[in-house]
Amino acid sequence: MKIIILVLSARGLQTALKLTIGLSNVEIHGLAQRLTHSEVDVLFEDTTGHIRQIFLQKHAIVGICSSGILVRAIASLLNDKYAEPPVISVASDGSSIVPLVGSHHGANDLANSIANQLNGHAAITTASDIKLGISLDSPPVGWVIANPDSVKNVMVDLINGAPVAIDPDLDWLSNLPCRRDNNAAIRLTASINLISPGKHELIFHPKRTVVGVGSDRGCPPEEMIRLIDTTISESGLARQTIACIVSIDRKADEAAVHAVAKHLDIPARFLSADTINMIDKNIPNPSDIVQRETGVRGVAEGAALAASGATKLFIEKRKTARATCAIAISNGIINPETVGRARGSVSVIGVGPGTPLWRSPECVTLLERATDWVGYSMYLDLIQDLKNGQTEHRFQLGEEEVRVRHALELAGSGCDVALISSGDAGIYAMATLLYEVIALNPEKSGLSDSAHRVTITVTPGISAFQAAAARAGAPIGHDFCCISLSDLLTPWVTIKKRIISAAYGDFVVAFYNPRSARRVDQLEVAIAILRKYRPLNTPVILASNLGRTKEKVEIMTLSSFNPEMVDMLSIVLIGASTTKMFTTGDGQRFVFTPRGYSSKRKNLE
Repeated sequence: MKIIILVLSARGLQTALKLTIGLSNVEIHGLAQRLTHSEVDVLFEDTTGHIRQIFLQKHAIVGICSSGILVRAIASLLNDKYAEPPVISVASDGSSIVPLVGSHHGANDLANSIANQLNGHAAITTASDIKLGISLDSPPVGWVIANPDSVKNVMVDLINGAPVAIDPDLDWLSNLPCRRDNNAAIRLTASINLISPGKHELIFHPKRTVVGVGSDRGCPPEEMIRLIDTTISESGLARQTIACIVSIDRKADEAAVHAVAKHLDIPARFLSADTINMIDKNIPNPSDIVQRETGVRGVAEGAALAASGATKLFIEKRKTARATCAIAISNGIINPETVGRARGSVSVIGVGPGTPLWRSPECVTLLERATDWVGYSMYLDLIQDLKNGQTEHRFQLGEEEVRVRHALELAGSGCDVALISSGDAGIYAMATLLYEVIALNPEKSGLSDSAHRVTITVTPGISAFQAAAARAGAPIGHDFCCISLSDLLTPWVTIKKRIISAAYGDFVVAFYNPRSARRVDQLEVAIAILRKYRPLNTPVILASNLGRTKEKVEIMTLSSFNPEMVDMLSIVLIGASTTKMFTTGDGQRFVFTPRGYSSKRKNLE
């Protein structure tokens, strides 16, 4: 996980810089009133709000500040010790390091690491860590505890000196500082089977099992779920020992497979036909029909064997009318990340006009989760504060379809891709083009088969016309429309018809792509058309660089508007005949378009 070091003072900054030398995946966030952009990665103004936001994003927090500041910020958010990220308080001089929460996600280990770097003292207060050097309810990756409710009593007994019998397979407990007795009442047991623990026994399940699945196209999810549930139940295996669901890559977009993975709360992974064919001789129930359809002689059995590395299945193929499954057990822990590939995803994200304050929480989550960012270079520059090891794929303006195809192929290889737009991704941006490409006939699209099987998410963003309207007041409070004046993809004769229709219909109009070095006449024509249908005192809003350091918003009238003031970083909003403009007592000018509430007020009078 990303580690965010919070700095509230210049003295704390020196301590933070020392930590960046020994810690990886680190960002320094500093209080804006006391630090500058050149000193830290991210500035913030609201300390409590910023801490809460980072905590909710599940990043580790190392606050070079008092414990009280951190405690007050996160107190109302604490509800699940197994889900909470590390939160650690560090004295500004590095002398004391206090892990507050998040021991189940490595808070104590991180605190010890920080203490070693700063020559400070890690104030570990977790009894099991102090006496035993480990918390039994936080087993290593690849192990799951079957009965976590019994951990507390067992650890209390061990801390008090009771003897324990430890299964040899639990080699990560080999240095547990307890008296060993194979006949002891307290037992720590490793098993892949579903067994009932004794009164003083903890059961640990290793993730060594894979379930291979196959199906007809469009298999009902409930049919496959029933098959898997029945097979697992009859196998005697503990569900917690299953590392992943596996199938052939052409099933990457099969709804039933993903429904089973969600049902068991494990990942789905997909293998190529070539990978499965490497263990072809070990498939116990080969089928020529399946081979003609898929290129392998057994999907469920072949995938289970290939993913597990086993030479023999634990349970051979079971089937229903439209689904099959098989189970294999590996000799060691299975890491799903090393098995085949995931179903890739493309998130088409609108990051807003520029300022981080206008990004939605979903936008931030998807950007941080992504393995790869694809976009126009200027858009990628706008989100550098969220970078967390993502690979960037930068493209020039005009390479929109190349961008889309690159994103889809990356996702087809199993990556989690964010395709970046400014504003809203669905408004004159990348979402439409992506759907246009993915909807092409697979045989003629030029895309790989895997690129056609990715999952797609579009998240909304604040568009330029919304940002401009908000800066100016409420000009789009009634019916409005957006028109792009770029004729690169739409004939000018069509654009002109739309301008005339919007003018005749008395819509508030937002003009996108209003002017460029090559296109200087279209905006003049558009304004001339609107002047025929609108009063010359109609408000006009000219906004550029919205949400950025050079932001400029001007309000004028239709008669005084000069198209030469506009460039490609601008958006122009023209009011309707009913749009009003007024100035407040402090000299600020605002624009709004009434919806007709005044008539209701008259009726009330």
